[in-house]
Order: sequence, then structure tokens, then C-alpha cells
Amino acid sequence: MEKRTGVITFAGNPMTLLGKEVKVGDAAPNFTVLDNGLGAKTLKDYEGKVKIISVVPSLDTGVCDAQTRWFNKEATELSDDVVILTISMDLPFAQKRWCGAAGVDNVITLSDHKDASFGEAYGFLIEELRLLTRGIVVIGKDDKVAYVEYVPEVTSSVNFDAAVAAVKELI
Repeated sequence: MEKRTGVITFAGNPMTLLGKEVKVGDAAPNFTVLDNGLGAKTLKDYEGKVKIISVVPSLDTGVCDAQTRWFNKEATELSDDVVILTISMDLPFAQKRWCGAAGVDNVITLSDHKDASFGEAYGFLIEELRLLTRGIVVIGKDDKVAYVEYVPEVTSSVNFDAAVAAVKELI
């Protein structure tokens, strides 16, 4: 498996990303993650939609919480042709509990904890922590990557405006 260094830091400490970096124009790799009911979900489950994949290390941290709540609010202002997926290594039970407590119901939370399938396929898996690094991937209805951001410092926020602009170009 490809290892990438010098791409991200976590609290200022250099980390290693596992998996190939995805780039704009790439065919979106398939993956298998778990929904909150432990059902397997793949990219094909969201076929025909513009997909925003909001990648976070854990919903139980301040920046991840804020990122997910922001996309939950943004979801109400976007087309029905857009689905927002938040993927983390959190257990599905923890994701369901967090969504209930936070009142988040416009974003679909998915867990990569079982196989790290998404993290490896999209190059978001942090080797040292077995967490996903923070970022965004926007995938068009044609399953081509239209926007990608790997946040250089995991504790920093994503570029919300750039991600939404990429989505609006696709709808």
C-alpha cells in the first residue's frame, strides 16, 4: 500500500497517510463502510447523486462536531440531487448516539472502522493513529472526483466555501 509523508500534521506532529491520493478528474474509487444499523454501504448506494464526503477523525471532537453540524445545516439549502456523507472511524453506535444528541438528521454518518476501506481507497487513513484525516471529497453524478481537500493540519477546518462552490457547479 502506498504511504505518503509530509502531507499532514496532527497537532503539529507529522503523520503518514496510507493509500493513494485522489485527484480531481479521477474515477471515484469504490469503498465499503457501515451505516448506523451495521449495514454495508458502498459508493454505488448513492448512484445518480452529487456526493459530498465530509471526512473527520471523530465526531466527538470540537472541529469534527462543527464540520458535521455545518454540513447538516448546508444540506437543507442544496438540491435534492446532493447527498452528504460524513465518514469517520467512529463506531456506528457512537455515530447514531452523536447524531441523536446533536439533532443531526440531514447528513448520513458512515463508519470506516471495520475495514478502513474508504480511508485506504481515498488516501485518508492516518497510519500512526488508525483514524481518518480531515478533508472533503466532492463526487459528481458521473462518479468522477470534482473537488478534494486533504486539510494539512488535522485540527484545522476544511474550506467549506470551496466545497460548496464545487457542488454548485455540478447541480
